[in-house]
Formats: sequence, structure tokens, C-alpha cells
Amino acid sequence: MDEVHAKLAETTALVEGARAMPMSASCVVNRNDLLSLLAELEGLLPETISRAQEVLGDKQGVVDEGRREAEQIIAAAKVERRRLIEATDVYQEGSAEAERLLEEARTSAEAMRAEVEDYVDAKLANFEIVLSKTLAAVERGREKLSGRHELEALSDPQGLLDEPLPG
Repeated sequence: MDEVHAKLAETTALVEGARAMPMSASCVVNRNDLLSLLAELEGLLPETISRAQEVLGDKQGVVDEGRREAEQIIAAAKVERRRLIEATDVYQEGSAEAERLLEEARTSAEAMRAEVEDYVDAKLANFEIVLSKTLAAVERGREKLSGRHELEALSDPQGLLDEPLPG
């Protein structure tokens, strides 16, 4: 197309540079030069016109190809959207499952804590009972000990039992 424009510019320059006829709008142009330029221009035009017709003829093909590409882009976008939605659903399901497991762990830990407290309380109660019985036994033992001294004092008021026997 640039060649056609260049040849048209040459032809215009040839006519503009032609010698003017006095008292007229006519000019003298070298016939061979003008015919040569027009022949070159004519040679270029069919090629350019052919390309233009190909482009016009291929216009429907280009439009169809553009539509196919647009459909492919739309289909890919729909697939990506579906993937993102599914990923969001998976994330939400995962979050819900994690929250459920966390709540289950809290409940289990609370139940274990209650069991441990009950176990420790029962052991301490047993220990308290054992200690009470031991304390009662110690008190009885001390009472017996202190009671024996009183009996000895009652049975031997002069302390004769403590003295060695003659003999």
C-alpha cells in the first residue's frame, strides 16, 4: 500500500512540475514519464486490491476466530470461577470441620479435667480417712501411755516399784 501512495505522489509531483501553457490551465507533461508511472501504479493496484479483497474476504474468518477465542476465554473464566468457588467451599468446610474438632477437643478436655478432679478428690478423701484413723490410733496410743503412768502412780504411790529390790 505504501508503494501505491509513493507512485501517486510521484505522479502528482510530475504534473505539478510540468511546464504550464500560457493563458491556460493546461500543462505539458512528458507522455512517456506519465504513462510509465501510471503503468507501475496499475501494476501495483491489482496486488493491493487483491490484498484488500483477501482482508475483506477473510474478515468473516477473523470475526469467527475472534468469537472462538472469546468463547474459549469465557469458558476458561467459568472453569476458574468454578474452581475458586469450590476452593472457597473447601475452605469453608475445612474451617467448619476444624471448629468442630476444636470444640470436641475442648469438651473432651473438660470431661477429662472433671474425671481427674473426681479421682484426685476420691484419693484425697481416702487419704483423709487413713490419716484420721492413724491420728485416732496415735491419740489412743498416747492415751494408753499416759494412762499407764497414772496407773503406776496409783498402784505405787511411794515409788517403790522404781527402786531396786533388796537382795
